Amino acid sequence: MEVQETRVQTDRVLTIPNILSMARLVGVPVFLWLILWPEFGGPKSDGWALLVLMLSGISDYLDGKLARRWNQISSLGRLLDPAADRLYILSTLVGLTWREILPLWLTAVLLARELVLLVMVGILRRHGYPPPQVNFLGKAATFNLMYAFPLLLLSDGSGWIASLAAIFGWAFAGWGTTLYWWAGILYVVQVRRLVRADAMAD
Repeated sequence: MEVQETRVQTDRVLTIPNILSMARLVGVPVFLWLILWPEFGGPKSDGWALLVLMLSGISDYLDGKLARRWNQISSLGRLLDPAADRLYILSTLVGLTWREILPLWLTAVLLARELVLLVMVGILRRHGYPPPQVNFLGKAATFNLMYAFPLLLLSDGSGWIASLAAIFGWAFAGWGTTLYWWAGILYVVQVRRLVRADAMAD
């Protein structure tokens, strides 16, 4: 079920939560450049890439918490937050797959879920509904993947730290992928109910 927000929304753009979300968006190309730099002859900058990813995770937690605490929930924030989440996941998938840290099949599974959600958004718009809000399950899936990706990046090395990172990284990746698709299936069910209700109303 979708998490309903009962607090009053604001139309303000320059709020602290929105600025945090905008900063996360700016960090996406920076992260992708850092992770792919070694592939184009540059030095390995995984440490800096991990730092950007860690700061993104912190800001992702803070923007929602501060928006609720300070009553700064906004329509823009509802768009920026999931957009930043998906762009980080997409950029990480591209980077880790390019460097052959992630297998192509896992990338395909995660991208297929995004394609399904994109189709659902198109159906909702055709029926006059806004895009689905982020639910708790979807957020949990994103957190699992955001833990998995830096650990898998850290596993691209040698020694016991890399081995331990691989174990936990793949565990988070498995849970994250499962929850990601579970949340996607719930979105499909919600869209189907809305479309069916519209058909019955007509």
